Amino acid sequence: MLTQGDRPLQVAAAVNGVLAHDPPPLEVIVVGNGRPVDVSLFDKLVGTVDLPDNVGIPAGRNVGAAQASGDVLVFLDDDAETTAADTTGKIAQAFAEDTGLGAMSFLIRDPESGAVSSRHVPTVGGRHPERVQEVTTFLGGACAIRRAAFEACGGLPGQFFYAHEETDLAWRMLDQGWSIRYSPEVAFTHPRTEPSRHAGAVRHAARNRVWLAKRNLPILIAPVYVLVWTAITALRGPSNIGAHLGGTLEGLRQPCPPRRPMSWRTVWRMTQLKRPPII
Repeated sequence: MLTQGDRPLQVAAAVNGVLAHDPPPLEVIVVGNGRPVDVSLFDKLVGTVDLPDNVGIPAGRNVGAAQASGDVLVFLDDDAETTAADTTGKIAQAFAEDTGLGAMSFLIRDPESGAVSSRHVPTVGGRHPERVQEVTTFLGGACAIRRAAFEACGGLPGQFFYAHEETDLAWRMLDQGWSIRYSPEVAFTHPRTEPSRHAGAVRHAARNRVWLAKRNLPILIAPVYVLVWTAITALRGPSNIGAHLGGTLEGLRQPCPPRRPMSWRTVWRMTQLKRPPII
Protein backbone atom coordinates (compact mmCIF):
# COMPACT_ATOMS: atom_id res chain seq x y z
CA MET A 1 0.00 0.00 0.00
CA LEU A 2 1.31 3.41 -1.01
CA THR A 3 0.49 6.56 0.97
CA GLN A 4 1.57 10.18 1.16
CA GLY A 5 0.41 10.29 4.78
CA ASP A 6 -2.24 12.95 4.19
CA ARG A 7 -5.30 10.81 5.05
CA PRO A 8 -4.45 8.81 8.19
CA LEU A 9 -7.99 7.66 8.97
CA GLN A 10 -8.42 6.13 5.51
CA VAL A 11 -5.00 4.47 5.69
CA ALA A 12 -5.86 2.96 9.08
CA ALA A 13 -9.18 1.62 7.80
CA ALA A 14 -7.60 0.21 4.64
CA VAL A 15 -4.72 -1.55 6.38
CA ASN A 16 -6.74 -2.84 9.33
CA GLY A 17 -9.38 -4.18 6.95
CA VAL A 18 -6.73 -6.21 5.13
CA LEU A 19 -5.22 -7.43 8.41
CA ALA A 20 -8.64 -8.84 9.36
CA HIS A 21 -8.81 -11.18 6.35
CA ASP A 22 -9.20 -14.89 7.01
CA PRO A 23 -6.82 -16.32 5.95
CA PRO A 24 -4.65 -13.27 6.58
CA PRO A 25 -2.18 -11.97 3.99
CA LEU A 26 1.38 -13.23 4.24
CA GLU A 27 2.50 -9.67 4.95
CA VAL A 28 1.36 -6.07 4.66
CA ILE A 29 3.82 -3.38 3.58
CA VAL A 30 3.01 0.32 3.68
CA VAL A 31 5.24 2.70 1.72
CA GLY A 32 5.36 6.30 2.91
CA ASN A 33 5.85 8.25 -0.29
CA GLY A 34 7.56 11.40 0.93
CA ARG A 35 6.30 11.17 4.53
CA PRO A 36 6.94 8.63 7.33
CA VAL A 37 4.28 6.01 8.00
CA ASP A 38 2.52 6.34 11.36
CA VAL A 39 2.57 2.72 12.58
CA SER A 40 0.39 3.58 15.60
CA LEU A 41 -2.60 3.62 13.22
CA PHE A 42 -2.54 -0.13 12.70
CA ASP A 43 -3.97 -2.97 14.78
CA LYS A 44 -1.00 -5.25 14.09
CA LEU A 45 2.63 -4.92 13.12
CA VAL A 46 3.14 -4.21 9.42
CA GLY A 47 6.20 -3.64 7.31
CA THR A 48 6.95 -0.03 6.42
CA VAL A 49 9.24 1.82 4.05
CA ASP A 50 9.71 5.57 4.44
CA LEU A 51 10.83 7.40 1.32
CA PRO A 52 12.23 10.91 1.91
CA ASP A 53 10.66 12.24 -1.30
CA ASN A 54 7.54 11.57 -3.34
CA VAL A 55 8.90 9.35 -6.11
CA GLY A 56 5.54 8.92 -7.82
CA ILE A 57 3.04 6.08 -7.85
CA PRO A 58 4.81 3.47 -10.00
CA ALA A 59 8.24 3.90 -8.42
CA GLY A 60 6.69 3.84 -4.95
CA ARG A 61 4.84 0.60 -5.71
CA ASN A 62 8.03 -0.90 -7.11
CA VAL A 63 9.71 -0.18 -3.77
CA GLY A 64 6.92 -1.98 -1.92
CA ALA A 65 7.11 -4.95 -4.29
CA ALA A 66 10.85 -5.25 -3.73
CA GLN A 67 10.27 -5.47 0.04
CA ALA A 68 7.56 -8.13 -0.28
CA SER A 69 8.26 -11.87 -0.29
CA GLY A 70 5.01 -13.40 -1.55
CA ASP A 71 4.34 -15.00 -4.93
CA VAL A 72 1.35 -12.69 -5.48
CA LEU A 73 1.55 -8.92 -5.01
CA VAL A 74 -1.64 -7.04 -4.09
CA PHE A 75 -1.51 -3.28 -4.65
CA LEU A 76 -4.05 -1.02 -2.96
CA ASP A 77 -4.62 2.72 -2.81
CA ASP A 78 -4.53 4.02 0.73
CA ASP A 79 -8.26 4.76 0.66
CA ALA A 80 -9.39 1.42 -0.80
CA GLU A 81 -11.19 -0.81 1.69
CA THR A 82 -12.78 -4.23 1.84
CA THR A 83 -14.91 -5.77 4.55
CA ALA A 84 -15.02 -9.24 3.01
CA ALA A 85 -12.92 -11.52 5.22
CA ASP A 86 -12.33 -14.06 2.44
CA THR A 87 -10.69 -11.60 0.02
CA THR A 88 -7.13 -12.89 0.43
CA GLY A 89 -8.31 -16.47 0.06
CA LYS A 90 -10.17 -15.71 -3.18
CA ILE A 91 -7.12 -14.02 -4.67
CA ALA A 92 -4.78 -16.85 -3.70
CA GLN A 93 -7.19 -19.45 -5.10
CA ALA A 94 -7.50 -17.65 -8.45
CA PHE A 95 -3.75 -17.60 -9.01
CA ALA A 96 -3.32 -21.19 -7.83
CA GLU A 97 -5.99 -22.47 -10.22
CA ASP A 98 -4.76 -20.57 -13.30
CA THR A 99 -0.99 -20.67 -13.72
CA GLY A 100 -1.23 -18.38 -16.76
CA LEU A 101 -2.99 -15.64 -14.82
CA GLY A 102 -0.71 -12.61 -14.61
CA ALA A 103 -2.97 -10.03 -12.97
CA MET A 104 -6.42 -9.49 -11.49
CA SER A 105 -8.40 -6.26 -11.44
CA PHE A 106 -11.10 -5.91 -8.78
CA LEU A 107 -14.59 -4.45 -8.61
CA ILE A 108 -14.56 -0.96 -7.08
CA ARG A 109 -17.65 0.66 -5.61
CA ASP A 110 -18.21 4.08 -4.12
CA PRO A 111 -18.56 3.53 -0.35
CA GLU A 112 -21.56 5.86 -0.04
CA SER A 113 -23.67 5.20 -3.13
CA GLY A 114 -22.44 1.71 -4.03
CA ALA A 115 -22.12 2.88 -7.64
CA VAL A 116 -19.44 1.56 -9.97
CA SER A 117 -17.70 4.23 -12.04
CA SER A 118 -17.16 3.28 -15.68
CA ARG A 119 -13.53 4.37 -15.48
CA HIS A 120 -12.97 1.75 -12.77
CA VAL A 121 -13.99 -1.08 -15.12
CA PRO A 122 -11.12 -1.97 -17.50
CA THR A 123 -13.29 -2.39 -20.60
CA VAL A 124 -14.19 0.09 -23.34
CA GLY A 125 -16.99 2.22 -21.91
CA GLY A 126 -16.86 0.37 -18.58
CA ARG A 127 -19.25 -2.27 -19.88
CA HIS A 128 -20.40 -5.28 -17.83
CA PRO A 129 -19.01 -4.34 -14.39
CA GLU A 130 -20.51 -7.46 -12.77
CA ARG A 131 -19.09 -9.95 -15.29
CA VAL A 132 -15.85 -11.91 -14.95
CA GLN A 133 -13.93 -11.28 -18.17
CA GLU A 134 -10.47 -11.34 -19.68
CA VAL A 135 -9.25 -7.79 -20.25
CA THR A 136 -6.24 -5.89 -21.58
CA THR A 137 -5.41 -3.71 -18.58
CA PHE A 138 -6.12 -3.31 -14.85
CA LEU A 139 -6.46 -0.64 -12.20
CA GLY A 140 -3.28 -0.09 -10.24
CA GLY A 141 -5.07 1.03 -7.07
CA ALA A 142 -6.85 -2.29 -6.51
CA CYS A 143 -5.19 -5.24 -8.21
CA ALA A 144 -3.16 -8.40 -7.72
CA ILE A 145 -0.15 -9.35 -9.86
CA ARG A 146 1.80 -12.57 -10.00
CA ARG A 147 5.33 -11.77 -8.88
CA ALA A 148 6.87 -13.86 -11.68
CA ALA A 149 5.00 -11.78 -14.29
CA PHE A 150 5.77 -8.50 -12.50
CA GLU A 151 9.48 -9.20 -12.40
CA ALA A 152 9.70 -10.68 -15.90
CA CYS A 153 8.22 -7.45 -17.28
CA GLY A 154 10.45 -5.17 -15.24
CA GLY A 155 7.80 -3.88 -12.86
CA LEU A 156 6.03 -0.56 -13.27
CA PRO A 157 7.65 2.24 -15.29
CA GLY A 158 8.91 4.66 -12.65
CA GLN A 159 9.42 7.43 -15.23
CA PHE A 160 5.64 7.75 -15.64
CA PHE A 161 5.26 9.13 -12.07
CA TYR A 162 1.47 9.07 -12.39
CA ALA A 163 -1.06 7.84 -15.00
CA HIS A 164 -1.18 4.77 -17.24
CA GLU A 165 1.73 2.98 -15.57
CA GLU A 166 -0.46 -0.12 -15.09
CA THR A 167 -1.39 -0.13 -18.78
CA ASP A 168 2.29 -0.14 -19.71
CA LEU A 169 2.84 -3.18 -17.48
CA ALA A 170 -0.35 -4.85 -18.71
CA TRP A 171 0.67 -4.57 -22.37
CA ARG A 172 4.07 -6.08 -21.63
CA MET A 173 2.44 -8.90 -19.68
CA LEU A 174 0.08 -9.66 -22.56
CA ASP A 175 3.00 -9.70 -24.97
CA GLN A 176 4.71 -12.31 -22.79
CA GLY A 177 1.60 -14.50 -22.88
CA TRP A 178 0.08 -13.77 -19.47
CA SER A 179 -3.65 -13.21 -19.07
CA ILE A 180 -5.38 -10.41 -17.16
CA ARG A 181 -8.76 -10.98 -15.53
CA TYR A 182 -11.36 -8.55 -14.29
CA SER A 183 -12.73 -10.30 -11.20
CA PRO A 184 -15.76 -8.57 -9.65
CA GLU A 185 -16.16 -11.33 -7.08
CA VAL A 186 -13.30 -9.55 -5.29
CA ALA A 187 -14.67 -6.13 -4.33
CA PHE A 188 -13.26 -3.01 -2.71
CA THR A 189 -14.70 0.40 -1.96
CA HIS A 190 -12.99 3.59 -3.08
CA PRO A 191 -14.36 7.15 -2.90
CA ARG A 192 -15.58 8.40 -6.25
CA THR A 193 -12.94 10.84 -7.44
CA GLU A 194 -11.79 12.43 -10.67
CA PRO A 195 -8.24 12.12 -12.06
CA SER A 196 -8.12 15.92 -12.26
CA ARG A 197 -7.65 16.03 -8.46
CA HIS A 198 -3.96 15.36 -9.16
CA ALA A 199 -1.95 18.40 -10.19
CA GLY A 200 -1.04 18.20 -13.86
CA ALA A 201 -3.19 15.09 -14.37
CA VAL A 202 -4.20 15.87 -17.95
CA ARG A 203 -0.64 16.72 -18.99
CA HIS A 204 0.75 13.60 -17.31
CA ALA A 205 -1.88 11.41 -18.95
CA ALA A 206 -1.17 12.79 -22.41
CA ARG A 207 2.61 12.55 -22.01
CA ASN A 208 2.37 8.99 -20.74
CA ARG A 209 0.10 7.89 -23.58
CA VAL A 210 2.82 9.00 -25.98
CA TRP A 211 5.36 7.07 -23.94
CA LEU A 212 3.06 4.03 -23.96
CA ALA A 213 3.01 4.16 -27.74
CA LYS A 214 6.75 4.78 -28.08
CA ARG A 215 7.63 1.95 -25.70
CA ASN A 216 5.13 -0.70 -26.68
CA LEU A 217 3.38 -0.29 -30.03
CA PRO A 218 4.41 -1.27 -33.56
CA ILE A 219 5.43 1.81 -35.49
CA LEU A 220 2.41 1.60 -37.81
CA ILE A 221 -0.16 2.00 -35.04
CA ALA A 222 1.73 4.09 -32.47
CA PRO A 223 0.68 7.44 -34.03
CA VAL A 224 -2.90 6.17 -34.45
CA TYR A 225 -3.15 5.54 -30.70
CA VAL A 226 -1.94 9.06 -29.88
CA LEU A 227 -4.25 10.68 -32.44
CA VAL A 228 -7.29 8.70 -31.27
CA TRP A 229 -6.79 9.85 -27.68
CA THR A 230 -6.27 13.44 -28.80
CA ALA A 231 -9.60 13.25 -30.60
CA ILE A 232 -11.30 11.68 -27.56
CA THR A 233 -9.95 14.45 -25.31
CA ALA A 234 -11.19 17.12 -27.72
CA LEU A 235 -14.65 15.54 -27.86
CA ARG A 236 -14.87 15.48 -24.07
CA GLY A 237 -14.59 19.26 -24.02
CA PRO A 238 -12.20 22.06 -24.96
CA SER A 239 -11.07 22.87 -21.42
CA ASN A 240 -8.36 20.18 -21.33
CA ILE A 241 -7.10 20.29 -24.89
CA GLY A 242 -4.31 22.79 -24.14
CA ALA A 243 -2.88 20.68 -21.31
CA HIS A 244 -3.33 17.55 -23.42
CA LEU A 245 -1.39 18.98 -26.36
CA GLY A 246 1.33 20.21 -24.01
CA GLY A 247 1.70 16.74 -22.52
CA THR A 248 1.70 15.16 -25.97
CA LEU A 249 4.55 17.43 -27.11
CA GLU A 250 6.45 16.65 -23.91
CA GLY A 251 6.08 12.92 -24.57
CA LEU A 252 7.29 13.32 -28.15
CA ARG A 253 10.34 15.33 -27.10
CA GLN A 254 11.41 13.27 -24.12
CA PRO A 255 12.69 9.69 -24.39
CA CYS A 256 11.26 6.94 -22.22
CA PRO A 257 13.25 3.78 -22.90
CA PRO A 258 13.28 0.90 -23.39
CA ARG A 259 11.31 0.38 -26.60
CA ARG A 260 10.04 -3.18 -26.91
CA PRO A 261 7.16 -3.13 -29.42
CA MET A 262 4.56 -5.83 -28.91
CA SER A 263 4.08 -8.47 -31.55
CA TRP A 264 1.26 -8.31 -34.08
CA ARG A 265 -0.03 -11.48 -32.45
CA THR A 266 -0.54 -9.47 -29.25
CA VAL A 267 -2.26 -6.70 -31.20
CA TRP A 268 -4.65 -9.29 -32.62
CA ARG A 269 -5.21 -10.85 -29.19
CA MET A 270 -6.13 -7.45 -27.75
CA THR A 271 -8.45 -6.83 -30.70
CA GLN A 272 -10.20 -10.13 -29.98
CA LEU A 273 -10.63 -8.94 -26.39
CA LYS A 274 -12.48 -5.90 -27.82
CA ARG A 275 -9.78 -3.37 -26.96
CA PRO A 276 -7.22 -3.04 -29.74
CA PRO A 277 -4.23 -0.90 -28.72
CA ILE A 278 -5.51 2.20 -30.47
CA ILE A 279 -8.01 3.06 -27.71
